[in-house]
Amino acid sequence: MLTWAVLLSIAGLLIVLISGRVRPAVAFVTLAGAYLLLGLVDTRTLLAQYTNPALATLLLLLLVSLALERTPLLEWLSNRLLSGPEGLATSRLMATSAVLSAFLNNTAVVAAFLGAISRQRRIAPSRLLIPLSYASILGGMTTLVGTSTNLVVNSFALSTTGQELGMFQFSLVGVPVALVTFMVLLWRARSLPHHQPEATADKLAYFLAADLQADSPLVGRSIEENDLRSLDGLYLLELERQGRLISPVGPEEVLQAGDTLVFTGEVGKVQALQRFPGLKLFGHHADDLLATNLVEVVVSHESELAGQTLQEVDFRSMFNAGVVGIRRGGKRLEGQLGKIPLRVGDCLLLAAGSDFRQHRNLDRNFHLLSGGMTRPRLNRAESILTLLGFATVISLAALEWLPLFHGLLLLMAGLLAGKVLSPAELRRRFPFELWLIIGSALAIAQGLEYSGGAALLAQGMQTLFAGHGVYAAFIGCYLLTLLLTETVTNNAAAALAFPVAWTTAQAFGADPMPFIMAVAYGASACFLIPFGYQTHLMVYSPGRYRISDFLRIGLPVSLAYSAAVLLLTPLVFPF
Repeated sequence: MLTWAVLLSIAGLLIVLISGRVRPAVAFVTLAGAYLLLGLVDTRTLLAQYTNPALATLLLLLLVSLALERTPLLEWLSNRLLSGPEGLATSRLMATSAVLSAFLNNTAVVAAFLGAISRQRRIAPSRLLIPLSYASILGGMTTLVGTSTNLVVNSFALSTTGQELGMFQFSLVGVPVALVTFMVLLWRARSLPHHQPEATADKLAYFLAADLQADSPLVGRSIEENDLRSLDGLYLLELERQGRLISPVGPEEVLQAGDTLVFTGEVGKVQALQRFPGLKLFGHHADDLLATNLVEVVVSHESELAGQTLQEVDFRSMFNAGVVGIRRGGKRLEGQLGKIPLRVGDCLLLAAGSDFRQHRNLDRNFHLLSGGMTRPRLNRAESILTLLGFATVISLAALEWLPLFHGLLLLMAGLLAGKVLSPAELRRRFPFELWLIIGSALAIAQGLEYSGGAALLAQGMQTLFAGHGVYAAFIGCYLLTLLLTETVTNNAAAALAFPVAWTTAQAFGADPMPFIMAVAYGASACFLIPFGYQTHLMVYSPGRYRISDFLRIGLPVSLAYSAAVLLLTPLVFPF
C-alpha cells in the first residue's frame, strides 16, 4: 500500500509540474516534506541531500559564473560575429556559442548575445536567435560544467554510486552528437521566418494600456472625433470599461471617464499619444514619456516576477519604472497590463526613472534588449584574472589534480577578496530555487527506494521490455527523459528520470553508466517547444516566434540528436 502511495505521489508531482500552476521548487519541497512526515526519509537523510557535494559544486559554479557574465569578452565577441553573409554569420554565432557554453553557463552566453542580436538591423533577429539557443544546448551538454543538467545528474550519480562523473566524460558522446546536430541545425536555420524589426506590416507590436482621466477633454467624444483612428504607428485595439471588454472598437464609440484604451503598434511610436491630454500609461502621463528613458527587457528565468501581475508586485516601487508595453512571442495579450500574469521570456517596454540602473535586483529579473541601461563590466585586469582563474580550475579538475569543488571554492575566495564579487551580490543571485529542487529530488529518490517503489519500477521496466533486451530498456529511459524535459523543466526531468533509469539498469543487471548518460543527454534534448528550457524562453519574444517555428526547426534537430545519442552511447559506454 505504501509503495503504491509513493508512486502515486510521484505521478501527482509530475502532473503538477506539467500544469505549471505551482512553481517546481514548491512542488518538490512539499513532497519531500511529506516524505519526512511519513517517515520515508529521516531528518539526517533529508538534510544530507541538501549538502550533497555535487550539488554544492553546482551552486558554486553558478555563483562564480556571475563574475564571468561581467567580463567584456562576450560583448566583444557579439559585436564581431554578425558581419559577412547571413549563413556565415549564423554558423560563426552557433559555433562560438557552443564552444563558450561548454565551459560557461549557457544562459549567460545567450543573455550576452541576445542584446547585440536584437539591436542590430542587418540580419533579422528571428533568423539568429533559435540557432543561438539550440547551439548553446549542444555545447553545454558536452562537459560536466556546461549545463546545470549534467551537474544535477552528477549529484544523483554521487548519491547512488559514491563516485562523481568526470569533467569530459560527457564529451565522448556529446561532441560527435553536437557536430551531427549542428549540421542539421545549420541546414534548417534557412527556413526560419524573416521578422525584420523595421517591417511594420509584420511587426509584432507591444500592447500599450492607457487610462482615460476624468478631466480629459476626450471624455464624451467618439473615437473618430478624437482622431484616435489615425495615429502614426499605433492602432486602437480594444477598450475596457468597468470590467467589460469592447473589441473591436467602432469609430462611433463614445469615450467615458475611467476607460482603458489598449493600443498596439511600434515601440518607437508610443510618443504619438502625447497629443492626447488626460491619457495615462500605467502611471505615466503620455507627455512624461518624452523625458523618460525607454528600456526593453526580457523577464529572466530567475525573476521573482514570473506568475505575478504588475499590480501584485508593485512594479513601480520595486524598479522605479513603469511598464508601458508587454509582448509574448506571437501571442496577442488582452486586457490591462497591470492585470496580466507575467511569464519568463516576456518582453517588457519600460519607462525607466533616473535611478533605474542603480537598482540591485535588475540582473536577477531582466535581460537587456535595448535602451541606455548598461551592466557594470569588469576592467581588463579583472577580466584576465577571472578568466585565467576559471580556466585553471577547469584544467586542474580535468587532470584530476584538484577536485572541482575545491578549485571553485578557492576561486570564489579570490573573487571576493579582489572585490570582483560582493557578498551582497552572491546573496541576491543565489540559485535558491534550484538548490531546493535538487536537494528535495534527492530526498524523494531516497523515499522511493525505502518504500519499495524503486524496486516496483524496476520490475515494471523489466516486464515492459522483456524479450526486447537491455538496449530497448535504454531507449525507453532516454525517451522518457526527453518527454519529461519537453513538458517540465530540464532539471526537473533529470531529477524525475534518474531513479527510473537507475532501477532499470539494476533490473537488467547492466552497467548503469549508459543509463545515467541517457538521462543526461535526454534532459538536454529540449528542442520542440520553448517552455522547457530557459534559453528558449529568453529568445521566444525577442525573436517574435510562434510555437510552430520551434516545432519546424526542432523536430529534425531532435531526431538527429536522438539518433546520434542512441547509436553512440552504448558504443562508448557498453552495457
